[in-house]
Amino acid sequence: MLPERVERGERLQWPVLDENHRGTPILHVDRFTRGKGKFHVADHLPAHELPDDEYPMILTTGRVIYHWHGGELTRRAEGLSAVCPEPVVEVSPEDANASNLHDGQWVRLTSRRGEMTGRAMITDRVAQGVVFGNFHFADSGNINNLTIAALDPVAKIPEYKVCAVAIEALDR
Repeated sequence: MLPERVERGERLQWPVLDENHRGTPILHVDRFTRGKGKFHVADHLPAHELPDDEYPMILTTGRVIYHWHGGELTRRAEGLSAVCPEPVVEVSPEDANASNLHDGQWVRLTSRRGEMTGRAMITDRVAQGVVFGNFHFADSGNINNLTIAALDPVAKIPEYKVCAVAIEALDR
């Protein structure tokens, strides 16, 4: 009976509990599948590398909406590259003020493993003490050159998203 319903174009969303069930467009509305939740205790482990006097800020890396992975394809699209043409380093207003940085100014980030340059974007999207860099510019400003390859002791996942960095304004 279910295959016929699908053939007729009915939209059935899992789980479908029996032949006449309408499907479940929103899970966990009337009840939870397995009780109210299953919690696991997890110990917090600090990052392998934390800020210090030489590298006083935490770097986190990620994507911007305009590019995908290393940008090999999306950076070839004129429209996308027009909106996001270069590496961006997001800095909080407090940190920008303390470091005498201005929006749109070129900055250098350094870590114990490398350095990169990018354009500062002063924003409240990052917390004080944290900078964000996008990783779509492997050729001109590779933020991944700064990251650390420490492994999580349980999952063995590299700790690419947190490392200590310093920031300085450039005269370009």
